[in-house]
Amino acid sequence: MPRILMTGASGGIGTSLRKLLPPIYPDLLLSDIKPPADLGANEQFKAADLADLAQCEAICEGVDGIIHFGGYSVEGTWDQILQANIIGGYNLFEAAYRKGVKRVVFASSNHAVGFYPRHHNIGTDVTPRPDGRYGVSKVFGEAVGALYADKHGLKVTCLRIGNFGDMPLDQRRLSIWLKPDDLVQLCRIGLEHPDIHFEVFYGASLNERAWWDNHRAYEFGYRPTGRAEDFREHAMAEQAKLKPDPVGDHYQGGAFCSNEFDGDASRIIDWSKR
Repeated sequence: MPRILMTGASGGIGTSLRKLLPPIYPDLLLSDIKPPADLGANEQFKAADLADLAQCEAICEGVDGIIHFGGYSVEGTWDQILQANIIGGYNLFEAAYRKGVKRVVFASSNHAVGFYPRHHNIGTDVTPRPDGRYGVSKVFGEAVGALYADKHGLKVTCLRIGNFGDMPLDQRRLSIWLKPDDLVQLCRIGLEHPDIHFEVFYGASLNERAWWDNHRAYEFGYRPTGRAEDFREHAMAEQAKLKPDPVGDHYQGGAFCSNEFDGDASRIIDWSKR
């Protein structure tokens, strides 16, 4: 069985996948800057600060594939994003290359393209439109992944994750929801499919309101089981409790777009009208 490393094991997504991945990948090594509070006696864990290349190399030793969820998972200061996501992301790919890792699944984000309007359906080949420093770091990570795939032969899959959880929690998330089991399925494609070289998929379940063309994932066998509309009533009830957000409600990135926004929304190009 392959030895799989999962970074970000103490985060929200990592905590969920710690329960779902072991039956598939029994030799699973977990890593984060600090161990999970509920780390089990049968779980393998090795702490690492991704901003330190030597520590990245240490956790990549003897590993066949990596699921990279480590880093700063929300908008932050430039230094927070720089250290954890940009330096840390580069170090992870470089360490994987140096240690002979064959495959990397990189957790990108919908925030790499957050400034596309909601009425515009986009594919994975669009120009990046990040909605914050966090989104910029995910654009950077995708670019580094492409470099290591093309220059060094690392097999890389980037997942532009929408909103991960047991159900969509508001109207926006009816379009971008990702069921945990569907994320596992996408990770397995990245770790196992023989034809992976460099791919970008959207991390989304079967969402009838989707803004994203995810046909590449389907071509690789992705068959999501989660259906957002099954939770429509709950999501819309929660939406009714939220205050209007003129900027965030227009763009796919939601509140990430309105956060710190002091520009002219009328000047943001709507590519669907070109």
